[in-house]
Amino acid sequence: MTLSYAPGDSLAHRLDPRSKLLAQAGFAAAAYAYTTPGGLAALTLLAVGFLRLAGGDLRDVWTYRFALPVLALAPLVAGATLGAPWFRPDRAATTGLASYRVLLILIVAAGYVRSTPVRDSRAALQRTVPGRAGQFLGVGVALVFRFLPLLKRDLLTAREAIRARGGDALPVRDRVRLVAVAGINRAFGRADRLGTALNARCFAWNPTLPRLALGRTDAVALGVGVGLFAAALVAVP
Repeated sequence: MTLSYAPGDSLAHRLDPRSKLLAQAGFAAAAYAYTTPGGLAALTLLAVGFLRLAGGDLRDVWTYRFALPVLALAPLVAGATLGAPWFRPDRAATTGLASYRVLLILIVAAGYVRSTPVRDSRAALQRTVPGRAGQFLGVGVALVFRFLPLLKRDLLTAREAIRARGGDALPVRDRVRLVAVAGINRAFGRADRLGTALNARCFAWNPTLPRLALGRTDAVALGVGVGLFAAALVAVP
């Protein structure tokens, strides 16, 4: 699985990207407002529902597997202390809920990426945020969505090359250093080629973007987004 658009005919695929962005932002606000286990349990059902409406399943979350160890280790690091009692369960529990909250947001984001073409995301941002700021955000999002899968592939290729040359016998620190250096070199190389390609294609800040139109189904998504924002505001003391 990769962090990229997957063509399909699911309900989320038929929604306007602006309504999906609002629903996604509302979910993130609610996730940070409701931090109790009960609140996060309800948000879990909602996050899985978002992903299913995009035609995905929990296997899509495996796309974020590089972030999962960090989220799992964060509670242990937060709970550890240098002296007695050596471990604070209350601090570990608080950080654990925060890590789980981030995981839920990633699940919703996976559904959005899976169901939204990059050009539609750019069009939604440029037509929502006025002026050069919207154009800058649109270009940034388009480049991020297009280059993250490539950079991830470069890192995996570097790791497989090191393994094929007997790199498994090296210490973990050396292997990480070799993969990181190779990934950075390829990232800079891709950035140079990107600049050349943009110049060659007469890059425009305001290209012809796809037309967007809100439909009846989008009213439900907009209502969900607004409802989540309202719920988050109610929870704020």
